[in-house]
Amino acid sequence: MPVKGEDAELVEGLDAFIRREVERNGGATTARKPAHRVKFHWPPHPVSYSYHVLASDWTGTATFEERGRTYTVEVATTPYGVFGRCQAIWLEARGDTVDDMLAQMRIAAEPLFQRQLLINRTLEREGPFVDYVRDLPAIDLIKLLYCEDRDVANDARIEIETHPANDSFTPALIAILRDRSHPNRRSAQWCVLDLFEDLNSFCRTHEAQVEAVQAMRDLLWDAEDDYARTVYKAGVVLGGHLPHMLGGPALLECLDAPSRIGRRSAIHGLFHVVEWMPSMRDEVVLALQRAADREEDPQLKEFARLMSRDIAHGDYDHIPEPIFSDEP
Repeated sequence: MPVKGEDAELVEGLDAFIRREVERNGGATTARKPAHRVKFHWPPHPVSYSYHVLASDWTGTATFEERGRTYTVEVATTPYGVFGRCQAIWLEARGDTVDDMLAQMRIAAEPLFQRQLLINRTLEREGPFVDYVRDLPAIDLIKLLYCEDRDVANDARIEIETHPANDSFTPALIAILRDRSHPNRRSAQWCVLDLFEDLNSFCRTHEAQVEAVQAMRDLLWDAEDDYARTVYKAGVVLGGHLPHMLGGPALLECLDAPSRIGRRSAIHGLFHVVEWMPSMRDEVVLALQRAADREEDPQLKEFARLMSRDIAHGDYDHIPEPIFSDEP
């Protein structure tokens, strides 16, 4: 798929971003295993609501400094303690004195400050991020898909999904699936696969769809790990969302992938292919039987054999995929 104009600039910006991260990482290209996504809830419940602090009680002010920024805090002194609220970070705190309240506010704000610092670190900037993710340019949204905090990456994914010109991201998203260098690529690839469940929204031409499916196929083909369940999800997307858009044939091809992790994903994904494309049942059953015959890994051999049986019998559910003993 030829890439021109701003789309090409976005891919070039992504390539440069990946190269810089590899350099910062000492040249290492091994993927990191990301943590599970933990949803960030902000702001916390305002403590003043529990004590019925009145609007007329907020008569004082105070300030505190944190990481080079000064924050103004409204203060209410009541029989129940000193309350503070900082509009800039949507946060309230309570203490016995003003200093105690400010100390409590700093503690309560630390998760937000850490998140802000991590966002800007991912964007290759100094200090905390104090803007809105939705206002970021396209290259920054792409960068945030690689954030160590998967909830931040998910926020960027949502902004890309709802962007009025979301198909302009497509070449860069395909490039993420082809990334074999950035240490945080697995969670970024997971986000792309989630977007590509609705491939028509991002790939408006058959040529683009073919390239996206090929990138997913290649992800299975040489997978070295299944961190973030990314390779598993690629098989589910190909089989459960794109079986009629070259997904089924791609999974059949991946039964011969050199990666055992990719073969595992292909075996599982083919179950979903037949769910949506019953006309492929006989072809899939035969392919799985042949794959079981030539498979050298004993767990995958049994998995392919039992999957072919389940599909042939029209079972609604299927056996769980095996877990390799050496998987981290």
